Amino acid sequence: MHLAYNQKQMDLAAKSAKLRAALEELGSVLVAYSGGTDSAYLAYAAHQALGEKMLAIIADSPSLPRAELAAAIAFASERSIPLQVLQTAELENHDYQRNDARRCFHCKDELFTQMDRARLERGFQHIAYGRNLDDDSKFRPGQQAAVQHHAVAPLVTAQLTKSEIRQLAREANLSLADKPASACLASRIEYGRPVTRENLSQVEQAEAALHTLGFQQVRVRHHGDLARVEIAREDLPRALNLSVFEAITAAIKPLGFLYVTLDTEGYRAGSMNDVLPTSSIIPAAR
Repeated sequence: MHLAYNQKQMDLAAKSAKLRAALEELGSVLVAYSGGTDSAYLAYAAHQALGEKMLAIIADSPSLPRAELAAAIAFASERSIPLQVLQTAELENHDYQRNDARRCFHCKDELFTQMDRARLERGFQHIAYGRNLDDDSKFRPGQQAAVQHHAVAPLVTAQLTKSEIRQLAREANLSLADKPASACLASRIEYGRPVTRENLSQVEQAEAALHTLGFQQVRVRHHGDLARVEIAREDLPRALNLSVFEAITAAIKPLGFLYVTLDTEGYRAGSMNDVLPTSSIIPAAR
């Protein structure tokens, strides 16, 4: 068992070295940074490898919770990582608003288009993003936009998985090594229901309320009049009592929902994708 652990550590060290070599080979790079563990570790590693020849770019739009933006900026400041906040306008794109299976593509296309512009203006050679080896097995339409904009994925080049990235982040004493995954707010809205500032705000406020109640890993899925609450399975026993039901209802219903329901399967990433393929999805009424 001890030998297996040592081998695993050696393999991880080799992957870390491969990541650094891949980043150094880029010469200079803009890193698409969301504040999640993957992109944050990539930004950290790029800064370690390239110094001022890297710049982290975070896209600010109504689909990014204010708390997430503040945390992302704080982490970059804590680690002295150069950062630029770009205002993206995907919400003005009808193709994005209509919220079909390609929503994520249109969002990332807007991000990489703006990053391409910034890259040329600032004289950087490449754009990189935080795709890892595990992402290839998931539904990720945004990756198509990355390919079209020639964005590179150094974490994949280094053959790093999600768990390995977290381990490297722990070894570097990064504060967000164990941060829960957090997709954009638009991913909470059912396919076919238009993405609007109003429903993004409803989701953001509802999830913030659940955090205040002590539930950290949550999703509030927006189904029009219905808010479907997903809570981490380990927290479900605490949620399953009348007083907590009442607190959840009192926090979420006034935000504009007629009904609040607790999903008995608990939190699971990408649960909205259960309805795919989307050929039969038609836009919901506004």
